[in-house]
Amino acid sequence: MDSAATPLDNVNQTIAKACRIARREADEITLVAVSKTHPAERIEPLLEQGQRVFGENRVQEAQGKWPALRDAYPDAELHLIGQLQSNKADDAVALFDVIHSLDRPSLLKSLAKAMDKAGKRVPCFVQVNIGDEDQKGGCPIGELPVFLEAVRAKDVPIAGLMCIPPADIEAAPFFAFLDKLARDNGLDGPEAGLSMGMSSDYETAIMQGATHIRVGTALFGARESVDE
Repeated sequence: MDSAATPLDNVNQTIAKACRIARREADEITLVAVSKTHPAERIEPLLEQGQRVFGENRVQEAQGKWPALRDAYPDAELHLIGQLQSNKADDAVALFDVIHSLDRPSLLKSLAKAMDKAGKRVPCFVQVNIGDEDQKGGCPIGELPVFLEAVRAKDVPIAGLMCIPPADIEAAPFFAFLDKLARDNGLDGPEAGLSMGMSSDYETAIMQGATHIRVGTALFGARESVDE
């Protein structure tokens, strides 16, 4: 990498390289800069460099810093990438442009009601518990077809599927499996997104068909959190 390049430059160069290898176009990939826990003064440099899509984990945190940032950068796009409590559905619909963590009927009911009330439809990725891990959110694999039908019945736009593979295991098979689940469930066109890949494995995710990668550490520096 160029020693004078910014972290954003380096990530974009890596995306471009992975796309060349995968015979894909770089503009097929949406880089979601994971800005959770970072204050506005850490986010503004990326906005100044042209990054426009950001991911936050918590509704309340995003409410505290993004209204002012969006006043300054009205074309910024905000994605909710963390787990969402049903009682925060109204706030999430009001604030976020895309939600990556729709994973259960109770949340679907709350989001659909909130969207109806707000008169807007927010695209949602259906999160899949790809590693069948009790401690993680996500729709169980076996329940995915029925849940997707329920989402469509509520007129909630499906952006695609999302997953977080188990830690410390090769991610590629899980990414490939998410891609297969999407195809097996007829997700194509506007529903064809795959939100997968973080700082440690986004190149692999691109090779396996990711359309949205959620990158934090590579842009903002290392910290203790593992879900970016």
